[in-house]
Amino acid sequence: MIRRPRSTAGRLCTAALLAGVLGGATVLAWPVQAVPARTTVTVGPSPKGLLWSADPHKGASEFSSVECPTNDFTTKTDTEKGLVWQAKQRANVERCEPVGPTVASGSTYYLGWSSKFHITDSTSRYIFQLKCSPSDGTANHPVVLEVNRGSIQLQSWTHQHTRIVLWSTKAVNDRWNDFALRISEDRKNGSIQFWFNGVPQKLSNGSFTFTGTTYDGTRDYLKWGLYHPAPETATQWLTTIKMGRTLADVTG
Repeated sequence: MIRRPRSTAGRLCTAALLAGVLGGATVLAWPVQAVPARTTVTVGPSPKGLLWSADPHKGASEFSSVECPTNDFTTKTDTEKGLVWQAKQRANVERCEPVGPTVASGSTYYLGWSSKFHITDSTSRYIFQLKCSPSDGTANHPVVLEVNRGSIQLQSWTHQHTRIVLWSTKAVNDRWNDFALRISEDRKNGSIQFWFNGVPQKLSNGSFTFTGTTYDGTRDYLKWGLYHPAPETATQWLTTIKMGRTLADVTG
């Protein structure tokens, strides 16, 4: 365990060390919603081989930052899952997204979490993004899970910013689903594998693996929540989010 100082310099130092485990440096974007500093952070192998996790019992400082109006990213007790994250994107607000780790080109990792949402308008909402910086002149978000017009889609975006729909299924409000991804980071030869409710999914190319853009720009990082302004309020709930070296690390 590494004790995190409560100073700004201490927070940046610890974040840089965590990014080193993932293969690159990180730059923190300070949040709209204030997030208190964590007192401890685990870097390196944990008993389950996790690289990073965000447990709602430990508070929003598990994330690098929270891009959300004050008090709209909170926790809630769910009858099925217990304590979960709650991201509320109010009408006409651009986003409510906590920001996870920065990832490096050439790295490979697994992500796993459970999610349910309540979306009542037809506006597209991103519920997960692998995001690029800068946004302009890049793929912007090479890997996206989107809820749009009654479906959940897994998408890849090329470095020409062209969308490729890899997979889709019916979107159902207020129903928990399990998501897992294996992502290998590269501008042209990255790869994506996807599990939905514990089942590996065949993608639109007829394979269980897609090869293409998964990294672009100078910094890529992970985001959950809700993105795209819309006329009605939407909410997503998330269990503990896990990042690990194996599928078992993030789905156990």
